[in-house]
Amino acid sequence: MRTSSATVIEVRSDYLGQPGALLAIPEKLKPAPGQYVLACDDDCLLPHPLFSTAAAPQGFLVAPPIPAAWKAGTTLNLRGPLGRGFQLRENIRHLMLAALGNTVERILPLGISALKQEAAVTLFADPPLPSLPPEIEAYPTSLIPESLHWADFLIIDIPIERLPLWRQNFGISSDEPLPCAGQALVVSPMPCGGMAECGVCAIPFRRTWKTCCKDGPVFNLEDL
Repeated sequence: MRTSSATVIEVRSDYLGQPGALLAIPEKLKPAPGQYVLACDDDCLLPHPLFSTAAAPQGFLVAPPIPAAWKAGTTLNLRGPLGRGFQLRENIRHLMLAALGNTVERILPLGISALKQEAAVTLFADPPLPSLPPEIEAYPTSLIPESLHWADFLIIDIPIERLPLWRQNFGISSDEPLPCAGQALVVSPMPCGGMAECGVCAIPFRRTWKTCCKDGPVFNLEDL
């Protein structure tokens, strides 16, 4: 874990009008897909977790949303990279992405990486959607249950409050095995970044509790 300062180079809106940003940060603090950095300006009470949507020569593009007070030139104090990120297999042939939160930006880079491996990629998210590579097919989330058996790997972006019903939303019973392996990015407030075990981001496992900030925020689907 490292600390440093960063500068907001540019604030830009995504396809939904949510503010994201281009940050200039040291190379050692750039998070991998699914990892995060905690950022705080001079006036904030709690740090904000930032996820990368794309690398940039001078830093990285931050997936929205970001605090409305951040403007071009804002200096941030950063800690990270933190957490467990995604781990894609090299032999994926059919990748399914499912965005159940407020943006597809946190998982879209994984689809781009899979395309470079010549995998077929399908994105399930409710419109509107950003401009996508022509190779990525897009469908509404209501079609997820009938499409699960097509995939050999599944990536989910899901808010923590929707986690208890994720199997129901995917048409899978609680005792039914998953049709394929997969991972989920559980999006939650993570103010302590694994240092204080405050429990804000705790989720139940079969015999214990795990925290998104330290044990995640990416988890294997079979464990959820």
